[in-house]
Order: sequence, then C-alpha cells, then structure tokens
Amino acid sequence: RIQHPQRMIDISQYGRAAGDELGPASYKVTRQVSTGRGVYSFCMCPGGYVVNASSEPGRLAVNGMSYHDRAGENANSALIVTVSPADYAAFAGGMAEGHPLAGIAFQRELEARAYSLGKGRIPIQLFGDFAEGKTSGGFGEVGPAFKGEWAFGNLREILPGCISSSLSEAMGAFGHMIKGFDRPDAILAGVESRTSSPVRILRDDRMESAVKGIFPCGEGAGYAGGITSAAMDGLKTAEELIRRYAPL
Repeated sequence: RIQHPQRMIDISQYGRAAGDELGPASYKVTRQVSTGRGVYSFCMCPGGYVVNASSEPGRLAVNGMSYHDRAGENANSALIVTVSPADYAAFAGGMAEGHPLAGIAFQRELEARAYSLGKGRIPIQLFGDFAEGKTSGGFGEVGPAFKGEWAFGNLREILPGCISSSLSEAMGAFGHMIKGFDRPDAILAGVESRTSSPVRILRDDRMESAVKGIFPCGEGAGYAGGITSAAMDGLKTAEELIRRYAPL
C-alpha cells in the first residue's frame, strides 16, 4: 500500500475546487510497464489508514480502510503488479507450475517474508528509499497513518525482483498522472497479498462446477477481482439458476 497526503490528492483531482464541499477525492491509476506486466491501484481509501490484516501466525498482510467521515490526513491504496503461474513456480518454494494451490503458496511466502522483515510489525519504507533499495531511517513530510505497529525495512526483501522493478517503473508514470504521486517521501507498506483469489474453482459455460448443483461464483471462487465484479458475477450466476430451476 502507498500513502500520500489526502490534500495532495484533492488538489490533483479537483484543482482550485478542492475543499470541504466536494469531500476527499479518490483516484485510479494503471500502467503497463516495459516487461508487459500491468501495475494498478486497487481499493483506494480516501482519508484512511493502512491496517494489519494478518490471518495466520508467522505471516503478515496489510489492507486499507476509511472511517465513514474519511477525515484522516492520508489517502492510501494498494499498488498491484500482475503475476502469473510461472511466477508462482519460481518463487513459492519450487511448487510445480500448474499445481492448483501454487497461488496460495506464493501468497503465503510473501506474507511470511513480510512478517520476518517487520518482526511481526508492518514493514514500511519511503518510496525514494525503495527506489534505491535501502531501509528508511525516518519520515519526510508525509506522516504515517496506520492501525497496527510498524517498523522500517527494505520491502525489496519481500518482493520478487520483477515486481519491485515494475513498481518503480510504474511510479514514474503515475507521477505524471497525479502530481506528487512519486514523491520520495510517500510511504509504502507491505505486503497486500489478498487482492483476488489465488485459486479458481472450474465451472462450465452454464456456471456449474464438476459437482452437480454447485455453482461457484464471485471473488472467493476466482471469478472476480473486487466488490463490483463479484456482484456482477453473482447476478450472472443467479440468472442461470433461475433459467434452470425456476418454474415457468
């Protein structure tokens, strides 16, 4: 996740109209980098906080949240780099490419490294130091907004090199989209590993799995990547159920 001053985002998005009347601004940025990977923002939280959302002993994951009033000093969002089954095989303990649980192994390895780096606390780093591969020693003008303990660390020790380089390249492009997005004192926190399901339960063109009567759908089943797409997939599945089972 990355944190910026919410006021900076408001001015970038609203210009001179930024103020209390419009409320805290949100954003969406996306870029395809030279390696062909996509890098994009996800689950942006205006006036929010980065939280420790860990669910396993010895592993650490972060998420973002905003209170109803979105009155926090910072904006934050996840920065996501696309990965493939080939990445799982290379990084997740040598598990064979194509193994149905390789994505989970990849996710758990990232979270184990994050826990180790921060010794159980959220590992954080200023973007300028991330670009140079060194551990931060303090903050700039952007103050931290966390729910949970944090510790400085070099986030490159968590991520595969291809992900780190993709993030660095994309940040320069995002700085052209939103002035100050790539500011050196923006705060990075790792690792957000729960953006979408790493497993897909297979279904046919009528939305049914190999187990008759089971219709996997939504994010947990591997057919969506967020609230809206999960809702749409649920609607499609419900329509198929109606066609099949509702009385005429």
